[in-house]
Amino acid sequence: MWRVLTVLVLATLVLAGCQGDPSLNVLDPSGTAGQKQLDLIKWSFFLMCGVFAVVITIFIYVLIRFRKRKGKDVMPEQTHGSVTLEIIWTVVPIILLAVLAVPTVTYTFDLAEVPQEDDAIKVKVIGHQYWWEFQYEGLNIKTAQELHIPVGKKVHLEIHGEDVLHAFWVPALGGKIDVIPGRVNTMWLDAQKPGVYQGKCAELCGAGHALMDFKVFADDQAKFDKWVAQMQKPAVAQTASQKEGEKIFMQNCLGCHAGTNPRIQGPDLSKFGNRETIAGILKHDDQNLRKWLKNPQSVKPGALMPKIDYLEPKEMDALVDYLMSRK
Repeated sequence: MWRVLTVLVLATLVLAGCQGDPSLNVLDPSGTAGQKQLDLIKWSFFLMCGVFAVVITIFIYVLIRFRKRKGKDVMPEQTHGSVTLEIIWTVVPIILLAVLAVPTVTYTFDLAEVPQEDDAIKVKVIGHQYWWEFQYEGLNIKTAQELHIPVGKKVHLEIHGEDVLHAFWVPALGGKIDVIPGRVNTMWLDAQKPGVYQGKCAELCGAGHALMDFKVFADDQAKFDKWVAQMQKPAVAQTASQKEGEKIFMQNCLGCHAGTNPRIQGPDLSKFGNRETIAGILKHDDQNLRKWLKNPQSVKPGALMPKIDYLEPKEMDALVDYLMSRK
């Protein structure tokens, strides 16, 4: 009894880890690609359940039929080289594999196709240690950590790697794809309903791998168009504090965040104020921005951004004000 109870307690603790962000649940997809992949999961699961049921039925029958009985010695008939049995256990697995292979191959080609719709969104995705860059083709928009898409439209993603191996994954919308430096991979996904979907790096890529998160914002077409217009409009410093912060930014941050440092290419911050997260994991507010600027490695281990802990309080306030005003 104690052994049984111990197993039940351990199982309960293990299953407790299944509760989490619903947007990370591949069993509750919100996109066409995710639904196709769930269909394959269900198809293979129920197929294997059928195999399991047949095997267990035969196993239980043999246990009962040929069990040891008092006063009786029941032995099954000994056979050797049965052609019928050999044909059955060879042909049946081939049939099962064929049944599983047809939808798998079909969906594989479907998901590998480049969307042909004229209004399909095209985005270049670049994986960095430890953040994601998104460049919208034809829209002159570049952002980081947050991918905005319209509901009901296919989004064609061109996946590039900048440094080491990563893997792009939005569990609720589609499957994983490798991010390999020097190689371009492609995939498409869509969202069938509005929402915010969590994205992850699914390939161990260094100290900050577990925190290499991003979000996909799926909005209706009107809201997406409004976001595009806002992103395309230049941001201008208005107040004296923001103008002072702009000077500090030019002196301390421009080398990495404007692409002038070939060794360290930081995210484009021209529309930083529109984001809803900092570094993909922190709530977007002044306090967290100060925390990030003063010591990025304390937030995301392995981050290449250096500390900015040498500014006076007024200078830090001005820099934060400037960055938050970039809308």
